[in-house]
Amino acid sequence: MSFEKLKNEAQTILGQQNTSVDQRLSELCELLKAEITYYTWVGFYFKNGDKEELKLGPYAGEPTDHIIIPFGKGICGQVAVSNQNFVVPDVKAQDNYIACSIHVKAEIVVPLFKNGENIGQIDIDSNVPDPFTEEDERFLEFINEKVAEIL
Repeated sequence: MSFEKLKNEAQTILGQQNTSVDQRLSELCELLKAEITYYTWVGFYFKNGDKEELKLGPYAGEPTDHIIIPFGKGICGQVAVSNQNFVVPDVKAQDNYIACSIHVKAEIVVPLFKNGENIGQIDIDSNVPDPFTEEDERFLEFINEKVAEIL
């Protein structure tokens, strides 16, 4: 499925007013994981209250031990501080990488902003080396804009 078609599907899921936000985000993660072959794990992390840490939200993929990630630690923690997209073509080349699975080869993390504040992020792991393009970045930015509208 193309990114354009996925945008429509994502908006349909996120627009389900009679479904909880967590359920919609979970369905969205499942959709992205199922439709984009190189998205092996798809999840959201959100700022954990006033703490300088991220807390795992809805996700699709293998269970992870990384429920809480301190700001600055790992790719997700770095994005929480930098407010910038982080594309990692080869996780082995990153000193500050937190391994979730020995099979993960690449990762992309895109911050999620609400009213100008970084409140979380979408995190994608891939078992394929260097799969992410600028098109993935723009698509995930779009997804996060739509997610912010329901938070």
